[in-house]
Amino acid sequence: MSDITYNNAIAQRFRGFLPVVVDVETGGFDAVRDALLEIAATTIAMDDQGMLYPAERLAFHLTPFEGANIDPKALEFNGIDPDHPFRQALPESQALNLLFPPIRKAIKASGCKRAILVGHNAFFDLGFLNAAVERCGIKRNPFHPFSTFDTVTLAGVAYGQTVLARAAQCAGLDWDSSQAHSAIYDTEQTAKLFCTVINQWQRLSQEKPWGSTGTS
Repeated sequence: MSDITYNNAIAQRFRGFLPVVVDVETGGFDAVRDALLEIAATTIAMDDQGMLYPAERLAFHLTPFEGANIDPKALEFNGIDPDHPFRQALPESQALNLLFPPIRKAIKASGCKRAILVGHNAFFDLGFLNAAVERCGIKRNPFHPFSTFDTVTLAGVAYGQTVLARAAQCAGLDWDSSQAHSAIYDTEQTAKLFCTVINQWQRLSQEKPWGSTGTS
């Protein structure tokens, strides 16, 4: 883990859960049958004023698991070439065993007990993550098995937008369409969107900031 300092107040803010933004790029919509091709995650930290910010970023290209289905329409959408020689793709088990330890360290450093997945249409990302964990026989999954924070809902409430690009622009974020639909870029933008919405709520609240001293 990098030299990022995790404020323990974030554990109070989210009932002991550390938000971790996840995005996956896949070979289709079926988490059991279709290939998981990219996965990226960004941990969320809190400053001394109780404001959230994207912290550590992790990202991997993955080789399709044996027997995986890949829909050509999915590849046309996300622009991934699974056979590209420069992808430096890893097997699912290796990628997840590199992804999870830094997340566990961030959970411990922030005083949390578990990670909670943040995603844009979070059920989709969690479904593919859980399916990969099961295929690989991983026993210590740091993520809650079914609870999520969905930025589709948050952006719908805050801005009246549910498409990531439009929600990001309404939040005042830059958006580069040429980079969209890559796990790294979409995770970064979703993390910024999540922090912007939560921080906006925090500023509007009359309560004492979560990052300050005293009880919340």
